[in-house]
Amino acid sequence: MKQSIQLRLSQHLTMTPQLQQAIKLLQLSSLDLQKEIQEALDTNLMLEEGDDADRHSEPIAQESGPSRAEQQEATAGEQDLKVDREIRAESSEMPEDLPVDTQWADVYDSYLPTTPHGADDGSEFDPLAHRSRPQTLQDHLAWQLNLSRLSDRDFMICQAIIDAIDAAGYLRSDVDDLMATIDNDSISPEEIEAQIHHVQSLDPAGIGARSVQECLLIQLRQLPADTELRSQAIAICDKGFDHLPRSDVNALMKLLKLSEEEVVDALGLIRSLHPKPGSLIETAPSEYVVPDIFVRKKEGRWLVELNAESTPKLRVNADYASLVRRADQSADSTTLKSHLQEARWFIKSLASRNDTVLRVGSKIVEMQQDFFEHGDEGMRPMVLRDIAEVLELHESTVSRVTTQKYMHTPRGTFEFKYFFSSHVNTASGGECSSTAIRALIRKLISGEPPKKPLSDSKIAQELGNQGINVARRTVAKYREAMGIPPSNERKRLA
Repeated sequence: MKQSIQLRLSQHLTMTPQLQQAIKLLQLSSLDLQKEIQEALDTNLMLEEGDDADRHSEPIAQESGPSRAEQQEATAGEQDLKVDREIRAESSEMPEDLPVDTQWADVYDSYLPTTPHGADDGSEFDPLAHRSRPQTLQDHLAWQLNLSRLSDRDFMICQAIIDAIDAAGYLRSDVDDLMATIDNDSISPEEIEAQIHHVQSLDPAGIGARSVQECLLIQLRQLPADTELRSQAIAICDKGFDHLPRSDVNALMKLLKLSEEEVVDALGLIRSLHPKPGSLIETAPSEYVVPDIFVRKKEGRWLVELNAESTPKLRVNADYASLVRRADQSADSTTLKSHLQEARWFIKSLASRNDTVLRVGSKIVEMQQDFFEHGDEGMRPMVLRDIAEVLELHESTVSRVTTQKYMHTPRGTFEFKYFFSSHVNTASGGECSSTAIRALIRKLISGEPPKKPLSDSKIAQELGNQGINVARRTVAKYREAMGIPPSNERKRLA
């Protein structure tokens, strides 16, 4: 094989560190962005937050004319321009007009965990921290147990029983397992069984049951004695439980010698019970989101504003920047120059991110005004490409902007992606958003006769009468996605 040297010209895209940083900031949520900014402040000596006097400035609203980033670049501070002229020769990749001082409002102070009540560290007790702590089922039962007049022996047994109850409220350990857990030879199985019944008397009703049947019976027996059809419902759960899952009315009538009306009404009482009573108490930790933009209506027009509290005001420290000298090649000067460049790029990337979020959010509001006026039924079909083409952005950029970004509106707080949905053709040749179709299905079902609920085919027919061509299976898919049971089950629940 003959070897030779060849000269070839080619082009390829290189991801510079600055571009990587801009992309990273763009896809962060508001909470993650705050952490990223704090990390930059901790590691870059050139970065600092703005003055407290500027922290509560007016929110940045979307208006016609130059973008926010362009306005900031045009109003860079005099000190920054002076330093920029000194190091421009060494930083050919740096733009001439990078802003030193952005106009973003300051971020909320980081939330610091509080110390439990009674901690002897001199810190002030914060009752809100404990109020927001999610209460577990065991906490709720232990609180009731502490109010009971029990001997130490019985209290110990009840505590072991409570510890063996799962999140749904069921006791998953038998008497032998509980005896092994307590590890006290003097305690008899009869004592444990007695305390199981005591725990089953606690709130919520049905707690500590060992089966669904026992759970339902506990709840029924705790109802007032004069509750209508209470005795019939107890009989169904006690003797006809095998027929309960299928709601076999005829079999229950024959077994219990009850009329059809009694069986149907008793089944309705049983359906009002909670097969998982523990879920009534068990609470998941609250999840919080920080909106990136606010949407409000003013004088008949929808105004979109950046959340000024989600991004702090950053600037270059003028004192450190003044120490940078182009002719100085010492290690300290090189470090200062590096930090200065990184700080300026970070500020520029942050300004660009907020400008892009505001532009995309404003365009979404502009294209979905019917939603803000009329709700889900006014949602129009829209895909990422629609926004990308109008704003002359890449579709992947719009995708990053719409992920984990939220807007606070008079109708609630929504993720940007909520406003993008597929479409269904209408009889007139137009398109209807799948979100709007879901809203119409929900509206039709909410207004249906309780004794004669609409089938999926009937709903598809009703939508067709409104000019929306939807197949029955599509209606079923949307209905199931909204957690709405089929017509036969809705009739039972009526």
